Amino acid sequence: MIPLDPENWSLMHGSLVFCACAAVIAVAGTRITRIVDQLADRTGIGEAAAGAVLLGASTSLGGSVLSVTAAWNGHAELAVSNALGGIAVQTFFLAVADMVYRRANLEHAAASVPNMMQNGLLICLLALILFAPYLPEYTIAGVHPVTPVLLGVYFYGIHLVRAANESPMWRPSVTRDTREDTPDDLATMPPLVRLWAEFLVLMSVLGLAGWTLEPAATVIAVKTNLSQTVVGVMLTAISTSIPELVTSIAAVRRGALTLAVGGIIGGNAFDTLFTAASDIAYREGSIYHAMPEDSKFWAVLTLLMSGVLMMGLIRRERHGIGQIGTESVVIMLLYVLGVVLLLAGG
Repeated sequence: MIPLDPENWSLMHGSLVFCACAAVIAVAGTRITRIVDQLADRTGIGEAAAGAVLLGASTSLGGSVLSVTAAWNGHAELAVSNALGGIAVQTFFLAVADMVYRRANLEHAAASVPNMMQNGLLICLLALILFAPYLPEYTIAGVHPVTPVLLGVYFYGIHLVRAANESPMWRPSVTRDTREDTPDDLATMPPLVRLWAEFLVLMSVLGLAGWTLEPAATVIAVKTNLSQTVVGVMLTAISTSIPELVTSIAAVRRGALTLAVGGIIGGNAFDTLFTAASDIAYREGSIYHAMPEDSKFWAVLTLLMSGVLMMGLIRRERHGIGQIGTESVVIMLLYVLGVVLLLAGG
């Protein structure tokens, strides 16, 4: 029997709760992919926009709740490392999805202006997070001025993504390997009200699982003497990012390639808001100035990985190294290098 109070948890209790929450996130994340794909067709917003807003936000909810809870409890290092580590591992997962799609490189087949817009937005948001620690440690009601800027840039960027989907100013060349976003048969889909209801229920499940993960992760960090950055990057970020891995592979198998790429990149952009929300929840000052060097390293690494992905989306290499894009190989190597350096540093 696991005690209700996390302060009384042993390492085994924390590990059991952690694994149970990760399993719930995986199951709920798998089912929500089909719901979002159908909502994209039912509402007409398109797979890229649905991936950015609906799939990205819903699959990231568990991680966002965890980061905010950690910040509220004064664990700034865990809050930031979970957010930034999640972006890095999700970019890595996109390379894994590229391996699943054997017909051509995913960057080539899922070429779309909205996905490139989302990636550009992500790069801007990461740059703002890295810029914040170099500004004065000034807060208004405990919130650093960069936080409302982050929120404003994100929502304006999503508006641009939606506009790029509806009225693109240019289009990528269409080849025999390009998979365009074409709606499925609406007559075979459940009613719109039912889809929204299922979507909200699954979102709630993901959020509750993320809220429960935070004390479990804290117990693991304390009992094993691991730093909160290691726990955030290697445990919570990966576990709360399981939906992105599952949903991207599920979307690829459904043929919804734009949704697969848009869900990952859109989720990454949404994940930067973890930091903004965590700054609001963190009551000891600016969370940006409480970021340890390891977290800044992961922000820089993620910025580099996002730049490589952007080049891949523009270059659109059809076949790379063993049916996986060259950029995907580079992204995987960068992530593995980051993990090695993190573990070597303790």
